[in-house]
Amino acid sequence: MFQHLLLPLVILAISPIPEASEDSVLSPAHEELEDLDCGHPELSARIMGGSDARPRSWPWQVSLNHGGSHICGGSLIAPSWVLSAAHCFVNNGTLEPAAEWSVLLGVHSQDGTLDGVQVRAVAAILVPDNYSSVELGADLALLRLASPARLGRAVRPVCLPRASHRFAYGTACWATGWGDVQEKDPLPLPWVLQEVELKLLGEAACQCLYSRPGPFNLTFQLLPGMLCAGYPEGRRDTCQGDSGGPLVCEEGGQWFQAGITSFGFGCGRRNRPGVFTAVAPYEAWIREQVMGSESEPAFPSQSPGLQSGSWELKDENCTIALPECGRAPQPGAWPWEAQVMVPGFKPCHGALVSESWVLVPASCFLESTDSPPHDLDNWRVLLPSRPRAEQVARLVPHKNASWDDTSDLVLLQLRAPVNLSVSPRPVCLPHPEHYFLPGSRCRLARWGSSGPASGPAALLEAELLGGWWCHCLYGRQGALVPPPGHPPHKLCPTYREEEKEAGHCWNESSWSLLCQEEGTWFLAGIRDFSSGCLRPRAFHPLQTHGPWIGHVTRGAYLEDQLAWDWGSEGEETKTQTCPPRTEHGACGLRPEPAPMGLLWPWMAEVHVAGDRVCTGILVAPGWVLAATHCVLRPGSTTVPYIEVYLGRAGAGPLPQGQQVSRLVISIRLPRHLGLRPPLALLELSSRIEPSPSALSICLHPGGIPLGASCWVLGWKDPQDRVPIAAAVSILTSRLCHCLYQGILTPGTLCVLYAEGQEDRCEVASAPLLLCQTQGGSWVFVGIALQGSRELFATTGPEEAWISHIVREAHFLAPSGSLYSPPEGSNLCPLDMAGASGSSSTVLFLLLLTPLIQD
Repeated sequence: MFQHLLLPLVILAISPIPEASEDSVLSPAHEELEDLDCGHPELSARIMGGSDARPRSWPWQVSLNHGGSHICGGSLIAPSWVLSAAHCFVNNGTLEPAAEWSVLLGVHSQDGTLDGVQVRAVAAILVPDNYSSVELGADLALLRLASPARLGRAVRPVCLPRASHRFAYGTACWATGWGDVQEKDPLPLPWVLQEVELKLLGEAACQCLYSRPGPFNLTFQLLPGMLCAGYPEGRRDTCQGDSGGPLVCEEGGQWFQAGITSFGFGCGRRNRPGVFTAVAPYEAWIREQVMGSESEPAFPSQSPGLQSGSWELKDENCTIALPECGRAPQPGAWPWEAQVMVPGFKPCHGALVSESWVLVPASCFLESTDSPPHDLDNWRVLLPSRPRAEQVARLVPHKNASWDDTSDLVLLQLRAPVNLSVSPRPVCLPHPEHYFLPGSRCRLARWGSSGPASGPAALLEAELLGGWWCHCLYGRQGALVPPPGHPPHKLCPTYREEEKEAGHCWNESSWSLLCQEEGTWFLAGIRDFSSGCLRPRAFHPLQTHGPWIGHVTRGAYLEDQLAWDWGSEGEETKTQTCPPRTEHGACGLRPEPAPMGLLWPWMAEVHVAGDRVCTGILVAPGWVLAATHCVLRPGSTTVPYIEVYLGRAGAGPLPQGQQVSRLVISIRLPRHLGLRPPLALLELSSRIEPSPSALSICLHPGGIPLGASCWVLGWKDPQDRVPIAAAVSILTSRLCHCLYQGILTPGTLCVLYAEGQEDRCEVASAPLLLCQTQGGSWVFVGIALQGSRELFATTGPEEAWISHIVREAHFLAPSGSLYSPPEGSNLCPLDMAGASGSSSTVLFLLLLTPLIQD
């Protein structure tokens, strides 16, 4: 039993009630009590924690039904009156008709026959005039029954406290109901009434807990008439379907109703006790409503000894409960690491998620998931700091484990629970709405039948990419990017240290992703097996499986999000869609608008022989395209020493990802008869892992991109090398021919700079011409010819050559107008041929565009 998930409260129906007439279910042969006796159940034995209640132990508990289903709880306070919560009956400000409701009294299990259960119609529902919503208080309601209940062993009223009644803080009280046993986990058959012991919290202590950000980063202001009960550490609470039910406390052999289950933030969450409507402040309102009834509720006076002295305890200090999971002495020394040993199988690595349960990949034992239980006799689980191996009692595979990689999970129940006060400790699991912030510190951990990492431990350290980058790099084309608070399709790490050594295949082992928040580690993701030999680039998020794990284990440590400081760069972008993907994957990704410091992930610095720096463009993980005239001296036949850098923005690295560098091991040039080709492909010493700071760009197959916005990208100052983009328009082939008649080679484009941007980029480093397509992808069009800002050699004529050398090059499908040089210049004014240096000439030609277009 736990409490309510969100404000406003959503009431869940959990069980159908068989139809029964009022006359057929009246309790037979039960004696009527001569006087209204309250707060005396037949049985007094109790069970700690959320457990099945014994029959007739809470005889005032009632079930409120709407449309034949249990909706809320309530308490019998007099033969004709039931006390419940107003929010059960008020929908969008309108009180629901009483005739649609019925009350079941004396019910214990909501499954099966209703023998001995009394059913009463509701004649009237009364709520305070000042009730509007649960968070504003006054959340109580009185139901007048159409006919009085017959009091007996299974149906008795509870006592109500007077306005002067004081319940001591720290008092152990009990809440009851048929609500969910945990968030989104309905009470299973046979739907037996549940009971849970809760401690009353002082107003100041409760407000202190609710003043600190918790689930959903929400705080809450308690109001007069509200009462808190629960535990700072959580894990015991009421939940959906318990609304309106009683919170009762025993005093002097009688049970008083201290509160009415009202609302909460989640169910059983840490530092979020349940909020109840305090009954005592509403004594006058209750008396006024029931006045004149044949039998009124009992308000026994509190014993003088209970109203003074030590019972008048002041609010206890506010003690914030820390997570009981996810604490490790140091990264890599994981106290939850479990190793499952099964005869005939490799050792399988997993994680301890509660006192009695271990989570591991089902693929470790796929052939064994349907084995009979006696086969588990030889299964053993090794846990840190345990002198002996643990035995396995039960195996529960995920229902989709055999065919869905995202559900490759199985839970193993240990025969005996382990003591969590010392090592081992469980790992924390995220709730479905958990949003791991971009830049979260993460680390790879062994998972499944994997060996140790090859290389230094630093290679396991990572940071999380933002949702846009992750989804667009590895998500599904055309699907919307999940916003924060919704389960992501993938979780993507970018690694803090570049892997220098090539040749190790990370796919030979499987890995999980642990992410840290405020010193607490969460099991955030399990391996996506589509990453090839590179370090894992995408993980299946575990948070989508939190409800299943919680349902099976009834004790796994699902922990609230602890980090909420998104900062100015929280989620990089508001863009909710991704550009189209090519057959080789994503290319040309850049969020719009680009956040501060995140510039052009495909732009490379090409350092040649230590004496000059050229711009380059990453066209595949192992290849950079650059201007031939910049990387090779005229007449040179040897490859100079060249080093390529990506992930730099002037003097410093980009905020996400890392700066990477590679040596150039060869230079490839296309064959141009009698001419030196303008484009050169630089082969890198090893591949570059994709990240927001090093990502391939798409290539344009030729012509003028239709509807695209274009920019020239370069440096203003070759010393600090801060990238600068200047907006340009690409001129048609005939306009270009008129301006540069007789000096253009095939495949050359010319551009016109926006006003005031002509000299933004210096020319020695060979600036780049980029366009953003209507689909959102950034595409590389060409590179500046030697000594020019306006003329660019394009990739279109070299598509076949580039695709042959670089099979992963991302050429987009052709779009826009073809760019072919005109055969004549009859439409060019004679005095303008070759007058490219005159801006007035260019403007005049633009005015003539309708007359001289291709």
